[in-house]
Amino acid sequence: MSPKAPVLETFPPLRAWQRKALVKYLRQGSEDFLAVATPGAGKTTFALRIAAELLVDGTIDAVTVVAPTEHLKTQWANAAARVGIQLDAAFRNADLHSAADFHGAVVTYAQVGMAPHVHRRRTMTRRTLVILDEIHHAGDSRTWGDGVKAAFEPAVRRLALTGTPFRSDENPIPFVLYERNDSGLQQSKFDSSYGYSDALRDGVVRPVIFLAYSGETRWRTNAGDELAARLGEPMTKDLVAQAWRTALDPAGDWMPQVLRAADNRLTVIRRHGITDAGGLVIASDQQTARSYAKVLEKITGERAVVVLSDDPDSSKRIATFSDGDQRWMVAVRMVSEGVDIPRLSVGVYATSASTPLYFAQAIGRFVRARKQGETASVFLPSVPHLLGLASEMEAQRNHVLGAPKEDDGFDDDALERAQKKEDASGELEKRFQALSATAELDQVIYDGASFGTGAQAGTPEEEEYLGLPGLLSPEQVSTLLNKRQADQLAAQKRRKAAQKDDAPAAPAPVVPLTAGERRVGLRRKLNTLVASHHHRTGLPHGKIHAELRRLCGGPPSAQATIEQLEERIATIQTM
Repeated sequence: MSPKAPVLETFPPLRAWQRKALVKYLRQGSEDFLAVATPGAGKTTFALRIAAELLVDGTIDAVTVVAPTEHLKTQWANAAARVGIQLDAAFRNADLHSAADFHGAVVTYAQVGMAPHVHRRRTMTRRTLVILDEIHHAGDSRTWGDGVKAAFEPAVRRLALTGTPFRSDENPIPFVLYERNDSGLQQSKFDSSYGYSDALRDGVVRPVIFLAYSGETRWRTNAGDELAARLGEPMTKDLVAQAWRTALDPAGDWMPQVLRAADNRLTVIRRHGITDAGGLVIASDQQTARSYAKVLEKITGERAVVVLSDDPDSSKRIATFSDGDQRWMVAVRMVSEGVDIPRLSVGVYATSASTPLYFAQAIGRFVRARKQGETASVFLPSVPHLLGLASEMEAQRNHVLGAPKEDDGFDDDALERAQKKEDASGELEKRFQALSATAELDQVIYDGASFGTGAQAGTPEEEEYLGLPGLLSPEQVSTLLNKRQADQLAAQKRRKAAQKDDAPAAPAPVVPLTAGERRVGLRRKLNTLVASHHHRTGLPHGKIHAELRRLCGGPPSAQATIEQLEERIATIQTM
């Protein structure tokens, strides 16, 4: 018995970008269509509406959805069932065909890669629409890419979806069109695009406030040398990696202080309008995930939900947390892209993964808005590469083949190498050892701009930022952050004036500033000048910073060098 066709009149209303993309899709009528939309924008709803349109008009007889993970298979099947499309989430390669009472099946990229001939046969048997969710995963390995291409070449239609249409490697993505850009490199081409900045303007997603924490770190190297460095200060990539790793050590003081600050922020958000707000800590590995959960239990008195990729109950834990009101979840990669937990409002980026793709996927878990005015807060280490990614939250990226690759710093491969034991003949094992780390709020990043003058963890200055209301429009976020920064500067002036009045007549010796202190001072001055320019012209802070970057070059101010900050200050003084 064939399943009933979906009823288009029962579908939920489409957002403006979905309607525009649907009209383009139906008018275009091509075999392949790539839709790029920020996490939380409604890619699933858009794809299911297209599937329903094609089923109703007889263009297709079946639907196959390819998803990145097992958990997302269930999520897709449930979403489809709500609009009258029955998809088999339990389909296995050994089944060969879905039961007759399904419109189709949901499978994973790994599943297709293992037996592409099975899925090719299914695709040839019935006129099929293939929905490739987060299509960039088809480039994760040559086996997956070749399998997807072989399996779904016979499809009548292929709809590719992604929130992050870029990769860090050279593997072409199947069924994606590449064109030469101005640099002569092959770049992916989309048919429909709805970016984070567009969604933020429409109130579809939340504004994200990044709270970057620096601090003093000390560690002992494999060679037995004891080193110290401050997160956020200019140093070599190796030192950044080791300071970063020291800060993330659950046995140190940095992570407990940051987790306490994040939990305080969660309490404020719950108190001011989002009563079921939840938090997510993204960890590097399973051992540290369990350790972070124990720290959170000490801080909150409530056990955190731990989600591990090899746990068979992971999907059930995610679903229970999504529907409940528990404060914290700790996960390793499992909660990355596509997983829908709308109540997530606070995040702690406590992982060494630093590719733009992974960062975008992780932050995408916090941007889904349920009602007007919700904001998201993400705590992260003050590491130059991460600060740059946070500052470029609204940047639109594509997959480019042949582009020179940059070393992102301390990635997961480096972590794995660093954790391997070094067995020398008869000698005691010598390993990296984190000794101590303290946390300090370095800066707040919002809309590409940096705010704040630094604040020790647990001080009233830090509380000023942690206490921002949870329900704010993007304009109100900028206004309040500017006010917080102005209040900090005024308080510093008052303290300096009081110290000057109490000081003896003899001049105090001049203490040279560190590079970090100079950068903080220059950032502060630049932000003050940008705020003044905003009041004169009405231009948003982010656009002013973007124009300065265009004129002067270089990265966002959060990771700019002293010379670059000085050049921007000189430039804005002439604007």
